[in-house]
Amino acid sequence: MPCHPSAHIRDTWGLTTSTLLIAFLCYLLPWQAWANLPTDDSVLRIQGSNTIGARLGPALVKGLFEQQGFTGIRLEAGEPANEQRVIGFNNEGRRVSVEVAAHGSGTGFTALEQGHAELAASSRPIKDSEASKLAALGNLRSPEAEQVIALDGLAIIVHPSNPLQALRNDQLAAVFAGEINDWAQLGGPAGSIRLYARDNNSGTFDTFQELVLGAFAKELADSALRFESSEELSDRVSRDPQAIGFIGLPYIRAARALAIAAGESQAMPASASLIATEDYPLSRRLFLYSTPEQDNPWARALIQFAHSPQGQAIVEQNGFIAQTVQPLQVTVEPGMPAAYQQLAQEAKRLTVNFRFQEGSATLDSKAQRDLQRLLGYLQEQDKLRNKLVLVGFGDAKADPARAELLSKLRAMAVRRELAKAGVIFRDIIGLGDELPVAANDQGDGRLKNRRVEVWVY
Repeated sequence: MPCHPSAHIRDTWGLTTSTLLIAFLCYLLPWQAWANLPTDDSVLRIQGSNTIGARLGPALVKGLFEQQGFTGIRLEAGEPANEQRVIGFNNEGRRVSVEVAAHGSGTGFTALEQGHAELAASSRPIKDSEASKLAALGNLRSPEAEQVIALDGLAIIVHPSNPLQALRNDQLAAVFAGEINDWAQLGGPAGSIRLYARDNNSGTFDTFQELVLGAFAKELADSALRFESSEELSDRVSRDPQAIGFIGLPYIRAARALAIAAGESQAMPASASLIATEDYPLSRRLFLYSTPEQDNPWARALIQFAHSPQGQAIVEQNGFIAQTVQPLQVTVEPGMPAAYQQLAQEAKRLTVNFRFQEGSATLDSKAQRDLQRLLGYLQEQDKLRNKLVLVGFGDAKADPARAELLSKLRAMAVRRELAKAGVIFRDIIGLGDELPVAANDQGDGRLKNRRVEVWVY
């Protein structure tokens, strides 16, 4: 019913109750006030990863709404499972909502392609096939399109009573392929192993497939129980003494996580510091993808907020690893090279690593953001002059001297970018293939070993 100042006088007699109610409201409210009554207005659609969409995505949207001064902010469950809507009211009383659908990373890229979402949430990098399908929308691997909003680690979880403490990644692959099917084969008490895994749409499964199963040319056993929900998988493992599963770090809940070794390297727990440096064998990045020339202001605002200190604090509050630069005390160990031992004794390592593809010194989208975070830390801590040491590492080469040279060249590539901002370095060190954090017989392992660490005095 149109609201006109005289509508209540003209239409009151003989009309329905609802019409009378509207007429009464028209009488109470000035004509201009009707423009500010709340209306359902979806301003942004996010689809993809359950790891992100279950809690982190809605929490970041809520934080953005709070930053904008919205009131009455609430989460509303959607009709299908794993869908939510974040609702708030701006200072004009207008209702604003953001839709978050969490059905797996792959569904996010499909939604981008079909125009059903402005942001794709993904717990793994975009695949070549997906990037090709979306090429008409631009380069989805460009720094404008690919945004690393948090770090996470795949936790390998078991029942709290399970005595097993650690597994090698080759053992883990054999377990989930069904080749190792009794706990006694791993040194535990006899009993069949029950497998719990995420579903095929899940970026968590894609990451596990790439880092574990695919690395050893294996496939997930048909006997594995599959789950769309991270929480449900974890809760089921915590109630099943024979169970083993994989999950994102915030979803360990009542289960217990095992330490993981890449090949013969030292077993590493899924700790915040080892995931922050991406040294943990099953560490991963969490992404938001958009088109390179995103014209939705809410999509741009959410990305900017996610990178801000407030956004990274929300990342941490939700159990993921923030990209905030922090100093770490490293324990001196006998097997360390002398120069590295000296660093561990006198300086602190920062929670930022720069990594490189084979034969490349080009910094990726995360590294570009990390440069700015690192510069901010150095400025705040007054460490721009003669306090910084870059330590380059590489994968094994037939010629150790070549490995050392390449590792130093990678450190020099980072040095060039920081020097543009006026940083004066204390030292640049190349340690070749020393101190590997992963196996060099696998592509992902070699990638992890090609790194530049940052140390400060």
